[in-house]
Amino acid sequence: MSDVVATMKIMPESPEVDLEALKAAIEAAIPEDAEFHKIDEEPIAFGLVALNLMFIIEDGEGGTESTEEAMANLDDVASIEIIDTRRLM
Repeated sequence: MSDVVATMKIMPESPEVDLEALKAAIEAAIPEDAEFHKIDEEPIAFGLVALNLMFIIEDGEGGTESTEEAMANLDDVASIEIIDTRRLM
């Protein structure tokens, strides 16, 4: 089976959220079936900064579901969205 690189946009609840603490919580919450790659910051508006999380998973049943659930359950996360998926060759 091949691997997939998925990018997830994580929106904090407000501009006051400590992004460094949120990044640490994200890295600690990555499930075992996903391999963490990197986190980039994306300025949105009025001081709000989204975090784009890139991870690698096996292309199989369930896909990104376990990672999505883990990120959605974190404190200070307003929403998550898979914005890109690409198959690794």
